Amino acid sequence: MSITPVPDAAIIVVAAGSGLRLGAGAPKAFVGLDAHTVLWHSLIPALSTRRAAQLVLVVPAGLEGDARTEAMDAAATVAAAATAAGGGEASDRFELVRIVAGGATRQASVAAGLRAVWPDVRTVLVHDAARSLTPAEVFDRVIDEVERTGAAVIPGLPVVDTVKRVDAAGSVGATVDRDELLAVQTPQGFRRDVLDAAYAGATAEFTDDAALVAAAGHPVRALDGHAHAFKITTPADLERAKTLLGERAQQADARGTRRAESVPGQAAAPGAGALGMRVGIGTDVHAYAAEGSTRTLWLAGLPWPGERALEGHSDGDVVTHAIVDALLSAADLGDIGGLFGTDDPAVEGAHADVFLTRTRRVLADAGWAIGNVSVQVQARAPRFSPRRLEAQAALGALLGAPVTVAATTTDGLGFTGRGEGIAATATALIVRA
Repeated sequence: MSITPVPDAAIIVVAAGSGLRLGAGAPKAFVGLDAHTVLWHSLIPALSTRRAAQLVLVVPAGLEGDARTEAMDAAATVAAAATAAGGGEASDRFELVRIVAGGATRQASVAAGLRAVWPDVRTVLVHDAARSLTPAEVFDRVIDEVERTGAAVIPGLPVVDTVKRVDAAGSVGATVDRDELLAVQTPQGFRRDVLDAAYAGATAEFTDDAALVAAAGHPVRALDGHAHAFKITTPADLERAKTLLGERAQQADARGTRRAESVPGQAAAPGAGALGMRVGIGTDVHAYAAEGSTRTLWLAGLPWPGERALEGHSDGDVVTHAIVDALLSAADLGDIGGLFGTDDPAVEGAHADVFLTRTRRVLADAGWAIGNVSVQVQARAPRFSPRRLEAQAALGALLGAPVTVAATTTDGLGFTGRGEGIAATATALIVRA
């Protein structure tokens, strides 16, 4: 293998925790996910960054040898994959790995890792091994943003649940504005001199490195995290990670089958075409607004001037809302109420562009692409067929996938037939990206 050049960035992977809440009888990083450990899986993306980085692995004292074995195997796996993809010889990134014993606290462990960072390194990322399924592209984006802005950088996801303050006695107080909240993830990135100085002057324990750096007076910026960067803390988290890895394996098998189908005389595995795909169904219903309402009807992403509007916190677009539910259902990511609360001021009066753009991003973060969507509208009015193609084009542009919309009057039956409101049912196909 070729020699890897000396890097100017480093990634400290913190794997020194005991993992008591996981209840697995071993330090969390050394618990198995499949044929490999949590630690091994955390090293794969850290070793797969676009630009080689020094890797400092912080583990419990006495497990340095086990960690070395895990790192050697992970580095060999990454090198083999790179060679297979590029057709040439890959560099050996294990040359960039250093392994050190952690301290009594997370902060002490990061400090130990910092002392092992090479002098030429200018950018340092700190990553929790428990976030072992974080994609390599998140590491790349954090490094790029630190170098571009000079600020500390943290990835994270918007908080979608309603958050309330609760006192020690369990009494519920005010609702917290979730638009100002971020569920923080790792890797967190820093200028090396800033992080060194913050640790040198630390007089208290902080829950993450960004808080320590902010307390030292330095700016911190946020960027989009990833749905797979969740922290493995409880047995339920462990099962979620195992499920995701199983789906990745199925996806890889499906890709292998498709390659086999392109080779004359090589048989495909039965049912391989179904792997890596999911279908979801969503429905939505809204009543017509009261006579004399000044609201505008929005349906299938389009305004319908002169038609009777629908009630709703947003624009009441039943087609859009049914699509969101179908997509989230297919990906097992909850429902529209979890992503867009009915009391959320950010979606008051919002239209299809807000709902579909965010849903598409959430699916992409979870590793899914939209295959196609089909919707049926049930309504006496408006007459849908004259604008059907326009609606399909508008929705398809927002989703980046084909959308078909049909309509029925239900022959005058039910609440839609009586002209009390409009209903829509959507079916969505998603595929592994």
